[in-house]
Amino acid sequence: MEKYSTGISREMHLTPQQVEATARLLDEGATVPFIARYRKEATGSLDETVIVAIRDRLAQLRVLDKRREAILKSLEEQQKLTDELKAAVDGAETLAALEDIYLPYRPKRRTRATVAREKGLEPLASLLMSQQPGILPQFEAARFIDDEKGVASLEEALAGARDIIAESISDDASARAALRDLFAKRGVIRSRAVAGKEAEGSVYRDYFEWEEPLKEAPSHRVLALFRGEREGFLAVHIDPPEEEAHALLDGLFVKGSSPASGEVGIALRDGYKRLLSPSMETETRAMVKERADAVAIRIFSENLRHLLMAPALGSRKVMAVDPGFRTGCKVVCLDPQGKLLHRETIYPHTGEKQAALAKSRVTALAASFGIEAIAIGNGTAGRETETFVREAGLGGDIQVVSVDESGASVYSASAVAREEFPEEDVTIRGAVSIGRRLMDPLAELVKIDPKSIGVGQYQHDIDQKELKKSLDDTVTSCVNAVGVELNTASAQLMSYVSGLGPQLARNITAYRDANGPFAGRAGLKKVPRLGPKAFEQAAGFLRIRNGTDPLDASAVHPESYPIVESMAKDNGCTVADLMREAGLRERIDLSKYVTEKTGLPTLRDIMQELAKPGRDPRESFDPFSYASGIEKIEDLRTGMRLPGIVTNVTAFGAFVDIGVHRDGLVHVSELSDHFVKDPQEMIRVRQRVTVTVTEVDLDRKRISLSMKTPGGPQVKKSEAPKGAGDAKRPEKRAQAKEKERKAFNNPFAEALKGRRK
Repeated sequence: MEKYSTGISREMHLTPQQVEATARLLDEGATVPFIARYRKEATGSLDETVIVAIRDRLAQLRVLDKRREAILKSLEEQQKLTDELKAAVDGAETLAALEDIYLPYRPKRRTRATVAREKGLEPLASLLMSQQPGILPQFEAARFIDDEKGVASLEEALAGARDIIAESISDDASARAALRDLFAKRGVIRSRAVAGKEAEGSVYRDYFEWEEPLKEAPSHRVLALFRGEREGFLAVHIDPPEEEAHALLDGLFVKGSSPASGEVGIALRDGYKRLLSPSMETETRAMVKERADAVAIRIFSENLRHLLMAPALGSRKVMAVDPGFRTGCKVVCLDPQGKLLHRETIYPHTGEKQAALAKSRVTALAASFGIEAIAIGNGTAGRETETFVREAGLGGDIQVVSVDESGASVYSASAVAREEFPEEDVTIRGAVSIGRRLMDPLAELVKIDPKSIGVGQYQHDIDQKELKKSLDDTVTSCVNAVGVELNTASAQLMSYVSGLGPQLARNITAYRDANGPFAGRAGLKKVPRLGPKAFEQAAGFLRIRNGTDPLDASAVHPESYPIVESMAKDNGCTVADLMREAGLRERIDLSKYVTEKTGLPTLRDIMQELAKPGRDPRESFDPFSYASGIEKIEDLRTGMRLPGIVTNVTAFGAFVDIGVHRDGLVHVSELSDHFVKDPQEMIRVRQRVTVTVTEVDLDRKRISLSMKTPGGPQVKKSEAPKGAGDAKRPEKRAQAKEKERKAFNNPFAEALKGRRK
């Protein structure tokens, strides 16, 4: 562990002790939320982000060491392992450097250089590489002409020697490292249309003749180019200026201007074109793809976090409506725990008679079930249904709220929904999901694959394993930050609680169904297969309101209950008194309760929990209202200022729902009066914004929006940071970016997929 902790601590500007403690806890099976919340003394109060970074870096280093061991074993078996080579392998700090060292010894398929070596031309290659002034290549080559070995002429001998030189240079670690750096710093990414595919691949027309410096290419553009290539419409290449690559190799291998040096120069150019350039391009593409994936995954994860942490209405009696025109609106009534009490279909949009009947049913149901809020899905007919309900005369005490229904159809057809409502059809399940989302978005959205929720960009193009890991981390972080009510939570929600997982979550709900509600956290120990370790990891994140111990409703961990009890005893009161009366808590001297295991960070957390047991970190619920009278895209006019809510943030801008069934795009250049490099630095999913309509394309149903101050300062290209804007790019690139802003062609419209049922 020590060999890892020193390097990681240096990379992350932490102490080795922090890294060692975190790594030890992770290896012992502790989860990230548990370590961040309940082991602050051990880690120096590291947050989840840093703990995840340590976890992932440890995994990378362990993979590197595993590969290092495999290479050393191979070199030993080949009897090629020298002290110098072993030192080089042990000193390699990256997988690329390790593979460069091993490349000359890696078993190869039969190559031109292999054939030349079989013909006995390696001594000639070595002689030419020495580049001694007196060497005459043709004279030396004459000694290697041998019909039996297949060397019939001087040129064949020299060509074979050059093949050996080309491959040896291609395998040289220093050459590969230098070229890798050149590709990264000076590489240009180019794309061209595949001949004959121009019409079929017209959505990629901006990239039919495209090039830009690789280091300036944003993640979404890289992913768009690679998708176009994968679909067969684009040919994409990455390389630096050829003359710079030649100059770099000449500087490394060419000595002077002797005739032998001339042969080496020819070999270098052949080796670069035939071996090094394709190899470096493959590596660079993988590196660029990995980098673009990382950005896309970060964007997706952050969007998901804000979506999951959206304000919750809480336990209320809710009527939920899944809108529809011809097929009617599915209406369900739910109790405060989200249990389905009633379902029916109304037809408010199929004539006056049906509308009057629908109005009477809505008012009757609201009165009969004591409805406190009405959730209306924001899909087809959503705005029209919202207007109908608001005009139904329900009274001002009932909140009418538009609810984002992205992914509701995915949930309604899922195994989870069938298990919850085996007798109901998909439309009723979808309506229930809409209502529950209003009560608690987090508890309901965890039932849906995050990739079906409609946030992020290019989710199907990025590394699916890394995406899943990041999204799982995000969901786990959110669930544990909010806490889970043990006696009402679904198995899907509990499966994300620290230390549990799907099987233990099912065991808990089965035990709860068989034995009734848990009276206290200690009851978890009776659940089959839930051992001491799982209890330790999970207990602090599970809440029991109105249980036998008031601390069970808080985030105070059971292991700290004796400390709180000592505080209460020392103050001559009960734990409940301590939680209820601020004056009692103010008298507590925390230093008296510091132990070897429990320090001030944990004690301060305990005091915060005593003041606000089980506090919800989410913002207070405040219903959002769209602009009155703006219900469809035809209602929009250029220059309108409208309220909206952000539904998705991407690298190229943000999508905003303004209540017309089509999200509008605020391009990154329209997010602010000032230059914005990363949209996520200033805007987030579910944020309320005011936007200006800048363009409406009715034919393609596309809306362009702006968040700039009307009449405010305009950003000049010269004001943008170096390399960030279009100021240094060719005019065609700026024109293509403008097309992207206005039309957000299909490669970019991926972010909208899944937003409407």
